[in-house]
Amino acid sequence: MSVVDKDALRATITEALRPVQDPEIRIGIVDLGLIYDIDINDNTEVNIKMTLTTPACPYGQVLVGMAHQAAENVEGVSKVEISLVWDPVWNPQEMCSDLAKDQLGIW
Repeated sequence: MSVVDKDALRATITEALRPVQDPEIRIGIVDLGLIYDIDINDNTEVNIKMTLTTPACPYGQVLVGMAHQAAENVEGVSKVEISLVWDPVWNPQEMCSDLAKDQLGIW
């Protein structure tokens, strides 16, 4: 059994999630700061903790599904689980991208 480079796999998963966009505002879920954690166990089973901009997001299940598909298509990932969390509550100040902040007019 080979040892998994979890940091490299996490980085690859993050890059795979980057194109997944919120359909309403057309900004990626990574840049929006919606991905809170990517945990990978020794069997390359991945648990992604993510949130939405609001619990009432009409595209919530669509975003979760797109994130799931993007992560499970990464080579080396054996299983994906998405945990939708509300704590901490999403805060636009936590966005990972200055471009996303510019697009939303948040500074």
